[in-house]
Amino acid sequence: MAAHVRQDSLPSVTRKRTNGSSEAGDELLLFANTSGGQDSKTCIDEDEDSSDEESSVYSGLEDSGSSEEEEDEVDEGRRDGYGSEDADDNTGDGQEYCESEQVHEVVGDGKLPERDVAADLPVPAENKPAEDEYECDTSDEEDIRNTVGNIPMEWYKEYPHVGYNLQGQHILKPLRTKDELDAFLDKMENPDYWRTVYDKNTDTDIKLTDEQVALIHRLQQGRFGDPNIDPYEPASEFFSSEVMIHPVTNTPAHKRSFIPSLSDKEKVSKLVHAIKMGWIKPRLPRDNTPRYYNLWASENPQAIMGRHGMHVPAPRVPLPGNAESYNPPPEYLLTEEEKLAWDAQEPQERKLNFLPGKFKNLRSVPAYARFVQERFERCLDLYLCPRQRKLRVNVDPEDLIPKLPKPRDLQPFPTVQSMVYKGHTNLVRSISVDPTGQWLVSGSDDHTLRFWEVCSGRCVRVVSVDGVVRSVAWSPNAAVCLVACAVNETVVLINPFLGDWLVCQGTDGLLASYTPPEEAPPQPATWAAADVTDNESGIRLTIRHSKPVKQVTWHGKGDYFAVVVAESGGCQVVVHQVTRRRSQAPFRRNKGLVQAVAFHPLRPCLFVATQRFVRIYNLIKQELTKKLMASCKWLSGLAIHPAGDHVICGSYDRRMTWFDLDLSTRPYKVLKHHRKAVRAVCFHKRYPLFASASDDATAIVCHGMVYSDLLKNPLIVPVKVLKGHQVTRDLGILDVTFHPTQPWLFTAGADTTVRLYS
Repeated sequence: MAAHVRQDSLPSVTRKRTNGSSEAGDELLLFANTSGGQDSKTCIDEDEDSSDEESSVYSGLEDSGSSEEEEDEVDEGRRDGYGSEDADDNTGDGQEYCESEQVHEVVGDGKLPERDVAADLPVPAENKPAEDEYECDTSDEEDIRNTVGNIPMEWYKEYPHVGYNLQGQHILKPLRTKDELDAFLDKMENPDYWRTVYDKNTDTDIKLTDEQVALIHRLQQGRFGDPNIDPYEPASEFFSSEVMIHPVTNTPAHKRSFIPSLSDKEKVSKLVHAIKMGWIKPRLPRDNTPRYYNLWASENPQAIMGRHGMHVPAPRVPLPGNAESYNPPPEYLLTEEEKLAWDAQEPQERKLNFLPGKFKNLRSVPAYARFVQERFERCLDLYLCPRQRKLRVNVDPEDLIPKLPKPRDLQPFPTVQSMVYKGHTNLVRSISVDPTGQWLVSGSDDHTLRFWEVCSGRCVRVVSVDGVVRSVAWSPNAAVCLVACAVNETVVLINPFLGDWLVCQGTDGLLASYTPPEEAPPQPATWAAADVTDNESGIRLTIRHSKPVKQVTWHGKGDYFAVVVAESGGCQVVVHQVTRRRSQAPFRRNKGLVQAVAFHPLRPCLFVATQRFVRIYNLIKQELTKKLMASCKWLSGLAIHPAGDHVICGSYDRRMTWFDLDLSTRPYKVLKHHRKAVRAVCFHKRYPLFASASDDATAIVCHGMVYSDLLKNPLIVPVKVLKGHQVTRDLGILDVTFHPTQPWLFTAGADTTVRLYS
């Protein structure tokens, strides 16, 4: 008799339970292949990997506890069955059998027995016994080792065993010494890690087969588990489509089919009770009769349209007057002149849409030609004219005024007129203050420039020029003492010799240190040094242009200044460099008439204001950066905030616009404080103040606080209206500027005076 080999005796050999192992519990028998020792050796080597995996699954499990007699009986029964049926079914090559069945037998002392060669020969098909259709059924081979039933396996978390076998003995938990690092290495190195699942009933890891993985994929894709099922196979008709005369069955109905069920009785009783209590209202029969109502009826609460709260009744047609009578009084009849005037008027301007006429009797009245047209227009008005009822809301006018801080909380700002600078004999067009705030220069139509001491009001120097001074600008560089003024077609650079004597001498030395190049490049302007007479009056250089110059403005560093030329071509803006005496026109052509230009205080950008737009150009990249739409008809000037992110513009249509460059190209605020044209605007360099001057002889000072928080909008509050100038020749204040360090405001008016407000 073959000796039974225990499960743990051959851990490297593949083990599989046979159909006969269900009665003997958890027994695992090893059958040897009778095809020869070589084949058996080959089979064992090929299944070595799988045996190691399965041996790890069952490692640590105790024996099922069956006696040796029971094991021998089971062993003999299995061998007998193997010799009778399995020998016929599993004929052929031993290697093939080993790969398909993976069953081996060890007899005697472990040597493989010799097998009859005749048993290996193929059996003819007619001599083969009938195959058992239930032999391949694997439902009996399911490995249900744990018999604890469908209970939570967490109950065995604190015990060394995981359940009980069929004999009631403990099934010990396998030893698990893997940590997270081992699990990670297993995940990286084991190619079958992705198909390994954990079985909590046996506390083991199970490797899924290819059939099981394919089944899971089909279920995830929403398909049938069996791949042989065709979900689109033609449907079979259970009943015939032909109507038969006689029924298939004529069984009489059962008696209980005529008795209502108790559940239906309860439902009906509940519905009846709900109807009695008014919880459920029976559905009323639908009234299919059409409903008509009078569209021109009066507002009646009982009417259909009267139930709508927002319904607005159609206006009534006015009753006919005396002019529409067939025999009106004579005063309603039109004369010939009135008829001609009626014909000349537009139809919508006529008081009457017909000519009154007089007839002897009603029978003489002809048919009205526009009767059908007027009735049709009336119906269109009733049908298409939108009517809406607006509720009147009582709003306090004070609530509509924005809540702004009081002006006394926003001090300091100029409030009173402190000084009047008199001396010019004609209107003063432009003023400018030196960087120290000690001197003031003013240019007038009397062909003179006057230099004033700010604190005393004394005129310290008068420089005569050859024409009207349209613009003056003091250099913002405190290391030089230089004033640029526009006189007709010429820009004159003047050293007034005011202030520090060393600064004035250094300015002359800087201008005299210029060395002309060997080949002078072509320039849009001509530089020339002043003669002896002009040099004594303070004039150092003259720059001549082809057209009159309207404005002069300096760059923040004091070496460059830009001028606006009254010309309709590409040379409207010219930039000059003092130290190198070079001039250049940055634009080949300008889109519109340039009104004013200004340099950005921090970045290399140039602001060019035309009649309706402000264009910002990057001088390094030589491209247009942004285009501001001022929403004005004609701009007069612009000013840039010292931080460089906000711009204000004045216009001749009485508006002043504030632009936030980081917000939009549209105006952030549009201020309409003046009654006449706004001539000039300016920012203070240190205080949150800006001012505007107008032809109504007033200057309005506003508080304009710009916050460092980009999410907070600027605060704009008008704080003071400064008066003092007189309107002369329909002109008021022509220029305005702030003191560089103090909250003082200078204004230049058409009444030949310059005024200081502090």
